[in-house]
Amino acid sequence: MQAFLSSSIVTNPCTRSFFPRPTTQPQLLVSSVTGARTSAATARRSVQGDGSARCVVTPASSSPAVAAAATEVPEKMKAWAYDEYGDAGVLKLDEAVSVPPVGEDQVLVRVEAAALNPVDSKRRMGKFRATDSPLPTVPGYDMAGVVVKVGSQVKNLKEGDEVYGHISEKVLEGPKQYGSLAEYTAVEEKLVALKPKSIDFAQAAGLPLAIETAHEGLERAGFSAGKSILVLGGAGGVGSLVIQLAKQVYKASTVAATASTPKLELLRCLGADVAIDYTTENFEDMPDKYDVVFDAVGQGDKAVKVVKEGGSVVVLTGAVAPPGFRFVVTSYGSVLEQLNPYLESGKVKPIVDPKGPFPFSQVVEAFSYLETGRATGKVVISPIP
Repeated sequence: MQAFLSSSIVTNPCTRSFFPRPTTQPQLLVSSVTGARTSAATARRSVQGDGSARCVVTPASSSPAVAAAATEVPEKMKAWAYDEYGDAGVLKLDEAVSVPPVGEDQVLVRVEAAALNPVDSKRRMGKFRATDSPLPTVPGYDMAGVVVKVGSQVKNLKEGDEVYGHISEKVLEGPKQYGSLAEYTAVEEKLVALKPKSIDFAQAAGLPLAIETAHEGLERAGFSAGKSILVLGGAGGVGSLVIQLAKQVYKASTVAATASTPKLELLRCLGADVAIDYTTENFEDMPDKYDVVFDAVGQGDKAVKVVKEGGSVVVLTGAVAPPGFRFVVTSYGSVLEQLNPYLESGKVKPIVDPKGPFPFSQVVEAFSYLETGRATGKVVISPIP
């Protein structure tokens, strides 16, 4: 290990305070000798009294100074790793992990922020061991950071570029042994995209797997303008983006979503026309039917009761009953590039859980929180380290 290691339709319920405001980009200072990083602005969070998230998370941290980042790469790095499957307690911080080699079609990214996903937990517990990478493993799929080295066949990226992405093309089929919960990670050029300048690294890190899952699910369901959708788990990482993509990108006629009482206003701010409080109402008993039901929480048996004839039910977890279907997302940087204009304009907004970003030293605590199933938006680790 040491060597590796309530249901209502609201016309305009939102106030500007729920969304990120334009900010002056704080400068990220990089030492050309040591690579040490300091932020010239203090990240701000917005947590309401009831603990629910607001759409204000942190100021953007892009800076021309990043482009002048030192290209010297150390041989060793800090990373979280595990050499046995189990709960979050198997994770250990190793300060002497080898920096991963860079393939011809890859870039080496100095990670500024990483995000956790439920699949990270399932992988760490050994649920995909048949197709997993060897142990010990540095976990993590989502990241945002700065390119510090490029392979010989890389065509469109260069050192100093700020990028974000999901580092494994397939989540379950041979994921990388060197993941994103480390100072550096190597990733194929085709899997990443330039980071939108209007969002910071922490916000960008929380997007890739969630927004690609939301996008692919809507595409597979044949969602299009004028159709209606119900999102189960609308305040979660995937659900919050399904709402926004359905409304802003696909031009849905009606977007309904479920959440607990404190998170209903967040649903409306994200674009939901109908916010359903699952603590007081059973969506399956309501009269409305939808062209697509996007189930992000494992209620497929109930979801099929509210889909229109000929409609689709996208199921991410739990039992699947017709007309429901499940899929395993494939990572494409081109999808991120396609959606970048919506992120740049603020039409689609990343949501970082208000308990975070968690510092790099609290990865175990962050995983434990993620596994409660109560997170709003994404659980993010930043800065690294």
